[in-house]
Amino acid sequence: MQSAERTADGATGETARRLAELSRRRAELAAQSSSERVARQHAKGKLTARERIEALLDPGSFVELDEFARHRCHSFGMQEHRPYGDGVVTGYGTVDGRRVYLFAQDFTVLGGALGEVFGEKIMKVMDLAISTGCPIIGINDSGGARIQEGVVSLAYYAEVVKRHVAASGVIPQISLIIGPCAGGAVYAPATTDLVVMVEDISHMFVTGPEVLRSVTGVTVGQEELGGAEQHNAVSGAAHYLAQDEKDAFEYVRLVLGHLPSNNMSKAPVYPVPRGQARTETTEADRALDTLIPDQRNRPYDMAQVVHTVVDDGELVEVQPLFARNIICGFARVEGRSVGVVANQPLHMAGALDIDASEKAARFIRLCDAFDLPVLTFVDVPGFLPSQEQERLGIIRRGAKLIYAYCEATVPMVTVVTRKAYGGGYGVMGSKHLGIDVNLAWPTAEIAVMGGESAVGVIHRREIATAADPEAERVKLRTAYEDALCTPYVAAERGYVDAVIMPHETRGRVISALDALQDKRLDRLPRKHGNIPL
Repeated sequence: MQSAERTADGATGETARRLAELSRRRAELAAQSSSERVARQHAKGKLTARERIEALLDPGSFVELDEFARHRCHSFGMQEHRPYGDGVVTGYGTVDGRRVYLFAQDFTVLGGALGEVFGEKIMKVMDLAISTGCPIIGINDSGGARIQEGVVSLAYYAEVVKRHVAASGVIPQISLIIGPCAGGAVYAPATTDLVVMVEDISHMFVTGPEVLRSVTGVTVGQEELGGAEQHNAVSGAAHYLAQDEKDAFEYVRLVLGHLPSNNMSKAPVYPVPRGQARTETTEADRALDTLIPDQRNRPYDMAQVVHTVVDDGELVEVQPLFARNIICGFARVEGRSVGVVANQPLHMAGALDIDASEKAARFIRLCDAFDLPVLTFVDVPGFLPSQEQERLGIIRRGAKLIYAYCEATVPMVTVVTRKAYGGGYGVMGSKHLGIDVNLAWPTAEIAVMGGESAVGVIHRREIATAADPEAERVKLRTAYEDALCTPYVAAERGYVDAVIMPHETRGRVISALDALQDKRLDRLPRKHGNIPL
């Protein structure tokens, strides 16, 4: 009996010691980000890694992994500084009750620089996300590769990118750039579905200002070279410009609400907003009947059409500052998520150029990967005529848009509101690319070109020899437009399934998407296609 008591006493003492050890380590972990480092982070207008996680996830849902991981580098004085976590916080939690995995680089610990253990932590959480079919979110705020660990750091950048590529089209991947992201580090977020940057504090570039100046002699600031506005409005490398970190996290939550957890599941379905049932025609619907101007070259706001057709008028735009001649974004129609692609006549008359083609093509492929129907609104005069566009490869790069539509297997509905001329007609969700339901307003002009251009080609001699050339031009143009610049020629051939009143658009779109819910489409067996990259 005494032996048993001593054994019990001994076990209790050892358990207490081990519990105390865990408490001590947790206290060290909590204390290692000194108040001074946190203060410096806050002074830059930035949250810490854990503050960001708490702001993004549902309250109290975060579960951390590998909190006691430490680097194994024993050179250049690193053996004397082995902080817990190794500069990155990883784990899982929920967003609106749905599981997500994430990592947040911690600039207050080793400058958030990537080393071997840092990379292993990210790889582990990504592998868990892939195997469990959950989105992965990366919060980037790093000084770059950990120089003290040499080529190992570079190897783990490549290992992380390899996992992003493996997860592409399988689970949603979102990157937040909330601080510096430079060199090889930029290619990990570049391979994810969406990149979010924050005004004034986000920077992303392959070659930084200092290196650029030393190699080329060119002096340029961080903002101009790789700031948030630069990548949102000019390069197109980012998909949303957040005003602050709170705005960035809210955007991520909104986007995740439109996407399924993986490519084998469905996106969340929400209740239909009150007063937006398909049988009801609202004042907003009626306003569409007078939206199109009588003057063919006068612009109007296509966003008004989109907001009228989708639930609650809500559109979560993707790349709203880039290629503004085309609109891309997530919305809901009768509670179900859809991807919206629309020409915007307010910018460049809605003409397609290189940037617009690539923007729309990538968005369509994102929707197709996660089984979101694609709803297209068309008012396109064609491709932008420009020597510069030709020189930069509009043929190759514009073909990406054609390819994306042809490749997609999700339900697709197109509405032609006004112009659909030439190659623009063929590319922008025409029946010939495999679109399921094509609708047109009575104001739609589906033709090779507009009347003014057409009569200049067809009737050049008649006009030149007429007694009154201008009157002859007007007469011939009117005849051409009455005969060919209408939706009815296309409707006669089945290229348009129905000509509808504008106020009927929401109801007809709802009906079409309902009918297409069980769409099945088989493709020829292949490893993958060869999109004109």
